Parts: sequence; C-alpha cells; structure tokens
Amino acid sequence: MATKRNIEKTFIKLYEKSFAENFDLNAMSDYGSNRVFTYGDVARQIARLHIIFEECRINKGDKISIVGKNSSRWAIAHIATVTYGAVIVPILHDFNSNDIAHIVNHSDSVLLFAADSIWETLNEDSMSELKGAISLTDYRLLFQREGENLNEILQTLDERFDRKYPNGFGPTNIIYSNQPDSDIVVLNYTSGTTGFSKGVMIMGSNLSGNISFAHVELRLQKGDRMLSFLPLSHTYGAAFDFLYALTEGVHTTYLGKTPAPKILLQAFAEVQPDLIISVPLIFEKIYKKMILPMLGKRAISLALNVPVLDTQIYAQFRRKLIAALGGRCRLIIIGGAPFNQEVEDFMLKIKFPVCVGYGMTECAPLISFESDPVMFVPHSCGKVLPCMEVRIDSEDPHSIAGEIQTRGQNVMLGYYKNQDATEAIFTDDGWLKTGDLGTIDHNNNLFIRGRLKSMILSSSGQNVYPEEIEAKLNNLPFVMESLVIEKRNKLVALVYPDYESLAQTGITPEDLPLIMEQNKADLNNMVASYEKIAEIKLYPNEFEKTPKKSIKRYLYNNN
Repeated sequence: MATKRNIEKTFIKLYEKSFAENFDLNAMSDYGSNRVFTYGDVARQIARLHIIFEECRINKGDKISIVGKNSSRWAIAHIATVTYGAVIVPILHDFNSNDIAHIVNHSDSVLLFAADSIWETLNEDSMSELKGAISLTDYRLLFQREGENLNEILQTLDERFDRKYPNGFGPTNIIYSNQPDSDIVVLNYTSGTTGFSKGVMIMGSNLSGNISFAHVELRLQKGDRMLSFLPLSHTYGAAFDFLYALTEGVHTTYLGKTPAPKILLQAFAEVQPDLIISVPLIFEKIYKKMILPMLGKRAISLALNVPVLDTQIYAQFRRKLIAALGGRCRLIIIGGAPFNQEVEDFMLKIKFPVCVGYGMTECAPLISFESDPVMFVPHSCGKVLPCMEVRIDSEDPHSIAGEIQTRGQNVMLGYYKNQDATEAIFTDDGWLKTGDLGTIDHNNNLFIRGRLKSMILSSSGQNVYPEEIEAKLNNLPFVMESLVIEKRNKLVALVYPDYESLAQTGITPEDLPLIMEQNKADLNNMVASYEKIAEIKLYPNEFEKTPKKSIKRYLYNNN
C-alpha cells in the first residue's frame, strides 16, 4: 500500500491549501467549451461569491441550494458555499419542480443557484424563505425577494472585489472558514428506492474520511485529467470526480450531457482521463454494444478455445478498450449499484484495471473498496475501509447473508429534521443499517447479495435475491434491462427489450414473445429450482431509476 501523504485534517482547509499550491494549473472545464478555469480562477470566483454571501447577510451554517446539470459553475458555487461556512444543498436536476421547491423549503435554504431552464419551471412564491436566486450560466440575478439588495450587489461586484483586494488577488488571499469537521457541510437529499427523499446531514469529517482514503489509494497527481459524468448532486460522483480531484491539482472536465455510450466514448477520446468513476450500467452498455458483437464472431470464438491464442486475443481486447477510453486510464472504479458478474468476469479475464466499491449516501459514500486490481477479489466490493467497521446481522456472516451494518468516520450525523427516520436507520448500539444483504470473508472483503427489502421468500422457504437473477437475464438476447418481482407466489420477470439491437438484426418486435420464451428457458437452466421464473412480461419503457441508476423497485411491485 502507498505511504499516506501528509494532508490537512480539516476538510475545508484542503481547498485553501490546494488552490494556493496549484494556482496556475487547470482545474475545471465544460465539455464542448473552450473555457478553462485554473485553480486561481476558481479561487477568484469563490472570493467573489463570498462577497455576495457576506453582503446578503448569509450566516455560517445557513443553507444554500443548487440545482442543475454538472458544470464548472455548479462546482464553483458548491465549493464556495462550503468554504464560506454555509451548508450546500445539492438537488438532482431531474427532480420535478414540486420536489425541488419542497427540498428548498424543507432545508431552510436562503439562496438558490439554478440552471436557467429549471428556474423557468419554479415558482418563487412557493419558496418563501429565499432571499434570491442566481443563474448557474453566468451568476446573474434570476430573482430577489422584496427588500433584498442582491441585484445591487451583483451590479457592483467588480468594485466591491477591487476594494477588498486592492493589490490584486493571489494565493495569499485564499483564506477559508475555520469551522470544525464536526459541522454539517452538505445536506444531501437522496431519491432512494423506497419513497420520498430524506436530507442526509453530511459532516466535514465524513467527506475528509473519503478524501483521505482516496489520497492514499487512488494516487492522482497534479495535471492528471478526469471526465465527470455522474451527477454531482449525488455523493459518489461529488466525492471523487469533484471534491477529491480538487485537492490533487487535477483537471476535471464536466460532461453536462446524458452519458450515452456514444457520447461518452467520444468524450473519453478527447479528454483522455487518467481515472474513471462510473456506475455499472455505463460499462455494461459499452460491453454489450462494443465487446459482445466481437465475441460473437466465429473466428474469435474459435480462437478463444486455443490456449496461446486466447491470451493474445484478450490482450488485444484490453488494448482496444483502453484506447476507446482515451488511452491513459489507469483505473476504472465501479460503484453505486451491483456490477453484472458476466461483465466483471470478462474485465478481469482481459486484466482490465477495474475495481468495485460499495457505499451509500449516508456514508458520503464509501464503506468498502479495493484499488489494486491484483488484490481485488472477484464479485466482492473490496475491503472495508480502515476508518470504517462492518458487521453482518447473520448467525454466520461468512456464508449466510444478513443485513450489512456499519459504523465509523464516514457515517452521517442523521436525517435533517427527521428524528424518526434517524432512529429507524440506526441500531440501538449505534450501527447504521444499510438495508443491503451481504456476507464478509476472513480478509474483510464484502460481498453484496441484494437489497433487504427486495429479497423474496419463496413458497419453499428459500431466500431469492432478484438482483442475481436479473444479472443473468440482462445478458440474454435483446434484453436491455429487467426486473424480477413476485406475483401470486410466482416469480415474474419484467423486461424492457433492446429495440436498437432488434432493429440492427432485422428482427421485428412481433418476434419478441418467441425470443423471450427461449430466454426464459435458458435462464431457468442457469438458476436454482426455487429461482426459476414463471413468465417474462414485456415492459414498454425503461424502468425509472435513482441517481445511482438503480431501478426504483417499489414502483413496480404491483405490476
């Protein structure tokens, strides 16, 4: 393991130190734009926003909401808020206007940064505590409450900035809040899979635990590049594409678009990232679109059965895939949802540098991870972090799945203004209940079986983990995604077909029922007797998902 570097202990001071040391290096940019912010530019923008906060009489600990797609100005507004000593409330841009207004109100936010298109859908009268709203496009005024002077402050910001920094702005002017790591810095409203979101109170210590671990294990260097395409409003993308990267002198490009495989591969080629943070769905789609067609070619299929040739072919696959990702990538980190075992096995077979981690918003987010592909145990989620503990609520945690429970530095303070939910998620002796089922081996490697609430008890008394069945079904012909549910004591699979592949092969949608009957037979040959499905039902649309791209199962249980 790498020797731990000396880093500041206080979360906010990490940025004071990084912006000063990396003042002239590139820090962030937006994909498709020529505008690049250096670390000095970011620090200057933060200083300007701090003046706005001061003049608007925003106090330490006040809440500031932000809603919009990933962008440099989104990231700057976020880091400006926490370095000022206020609490940032990131809101997923996909939320509807009623949910956005509810979160702004529930969080007691006094200021809102919003994308122009989202602001047009909002009603300022429904967010009565807001002093005003600022555009994420260019930080111009969108709205100010009667009696506030936000417009005047923005109009005269250049003069105010020059008065505060008469000798110009440089590294020595970067001085941020001294608040302790025990203070709340982020109020993160998860969409979850069980109903309306709750506000997770994330402290500086939770984030510094994740960032300190990343300093040791991910080892990014000054000038390295990253492509950020996971939503920054979610802790997984925010912790590593954004917050950690900014402490290392890394240049992050924010995609700001839906990460479809075609768009992503083009962006990878242009940005050439050194590290990629992804959810499984992204690489499962790349595998399905890019790798499976090549594996299906008869010559390749035959050659893979020849011992010497298979090594050479796997090496070619590895080189082609790394080239498709820009040619510089040293490590791919998969997290946020279970990784399809067939895709994972292929990645490991070609010695592709991929690792899997596990966590949750309530841990900001990491619980377990293994950064060394050589040490990574297949189908695990890596080792439990040194700053965390895990126990399995099972009579035999090494072989019988039970709920994963955790405690340690990364665990949240609780849910904002929701004592009942806070008490419900912690055990009487203080362990956080993850709601996930898993086992742990003697080397502290964690293995996930599924969600506790999605587990199905079969008529024969066996525990059925639908995610494991879905992983097999998703690799069968013309299945884009699937969901296994219980209906009248039988297992039924809802399938959203891969219509694009269907069209490419010339097969008509009318042939799908016959194809799915064959898929059902093939699937039932791969699973245990109590896991066999009785029926495959075609579903007309993609399943609704959380920011982590997990299907919201509770929406489909009555289908």
